[in-house]
Amino acid sequence: MKDLLRTSTSLTEGVENILNLQAKLESDASNKYLAMAAWLDRNGFANTASYLYKQAEEEREHFLKVFKYITDMGGIAITPSVPEVQQEFASLREVFEIALQNEIAVTQAINKVIAKCRAENDYATEDFMMWYVAEQREEEKNARRALELFELINENAADGKFQLDVQIAKIG
Repeated sequence: MKDLLRTSTSLTEGVENILNLQAKLESDASNKYLAMAAWLDRNGFANTASYLYKQAEEEREHFLKVFKYITDMGGIAITPSVPEVQQEFASLREVFEIALQNEIAVTQAINKVIAKCRAENDYATEDFMMWYVAEQREEEKNARRALELFELINENAADGKFQLDVQIAKIG
């Protein structure tokens, strides 16, 4: 059946494979944000937890967008497995340090997808991925802003953690 489907798609196998990897990465990002949000909830950071629950949902939407693109183009979208994700964090700051590193990893993966598209002259998929380029600029900016707040607000001050919880939730 795969051979029959392959003849009715403009996606090369290489582009399809890297898109499936990107879909998995977006799905994993959603799960990571979900775990972070749950940790924040357990530790009394209700505002920031709400912010990361929204981030988890946004990442899920990013996953579904890639997944649906693959099928719309006649490819075979692979439903990713759900890997174990980190459930415990040392601090509020660590959550956002990890979040920024995750966003940078997603940006790098998107760049690889675009490079693959260019190498295989897949301009339609490259055009589709440009939405992700713009989205990642915003995602990285927001993650960096969260970490900047730790420099502006003393976490160890009497109301520092409270202020961080309030201010981080206002990002984006």
